[in-house]
Amino acid sequence: MNGFERYCAVLRGERADQVPRTPILMQFAAEYCGADYAAFAADYQTLVEANLVCAMDFDFDQVSCISDPYRETQGFGAEIEYMPDGPPRSTHPLQENRNFAKLLRPDPLRSERMLDRVKAVEEFKKQAGGQYSILGWVEGPAAEAADLRDVTNFMMDLMDDEAYAGDLMDLCLATAIDFARVQVAAGADTIGIGDAVASQMSPGIYEKLIQPREKQLVNAIQDMGAWAKLHICGNITHLLPAIADLQVDVLDLDHMVDLAEARRVVGPRVTLAGNVDPVAVVRNGTPAVIREAVQRAHAAAGNPFLVNAGCEIPSGTPVVNLKALCAPLAV
Repeated sequence: MNGFERYCAVLRGERADQVPRTPILMQFAAEYCGADYAAFAADYQTLVEANLVCAMDFDFDQVSCISDPYRETQGFGAEIEYMPDGPPRSTHPLQENRNFAKLLRPDPLRSERMLDRVKAVEEFKKQAGGQYSILGWVEGPAAEAADLRDVTNFMMDLMDDEAYAGDLMDLCLATAIDFARVQVAAGADTIGIGDAVASQMSPGIYEKLIQPREKQLVNAIQDMGAWAKLHICGNITHLLPAIADLQVDVLDLDHMVDLAEARRVVGPRVTLAGNVDPVAVVRNGTPAVIREAVQRAHAAAGNPFLVNAGCEIPSGTPVVNLKALCAPLAV
């Protein structure tokens, strides 16, 4: 089996020859290929080249279009500053004035950074379609709202003005669906949803205001014929009962979350991915420690499962360590 066949088999509930490996690579990939983060985030050709070189050298099964959370934000009118040694910085268009009317309306085929991601999907499809799974990406409704308002303002909105927060998330949701649709049309078989700020919410706020909008996004992606993957950084144990109702295809879990408990709550159908500690184990550990951690994670989660760290592979991770993470693992 190649990477695409292996990944598809697992998500379809079929038996694969080994557990798929789907590490999240951004700054590591850029540096491994001799580029910097600014080039990786600004130019789809650099992102594609870096992912494909790493996929070949480390023998994993999925390439991705992830670089930073500010693709849609730029489409709404934010100013982006590219940083050579870290992710881009963004202004928050609604930080001082929360009036929606001041926002631009993102068009995935015209907004500069959204179109760049679409081009990345197209290039992956051209160079490696049918060889690797292709992961597109959108920001979840809460994460994008926080990018527009800034996190503190958005958290206050959720407590003080639910109607406004809901309207803002609905705008972000519509943009995410539009953005996902063009990525699927370009060749993405999976769309990741990044909603990191949700980990900071109480179960009540998440269940009332955020989860229903995430569910609309998940349903829309699945209706497009793609798989939906949810990635929320941090400890989301308190959100797992509501996440179970999303019926996502893939759930990324950070290292703070107990995999056995996650499996108990979300059930046997969801493919769990993770959750090896990206710093303490992947970057700072030894190959032997990493292999033991991967095996322990697989045993706790059971199948269906994807090998992954809890989040992005950090810059400075030794090559031998990433090779250990991606070494073949029996199903």
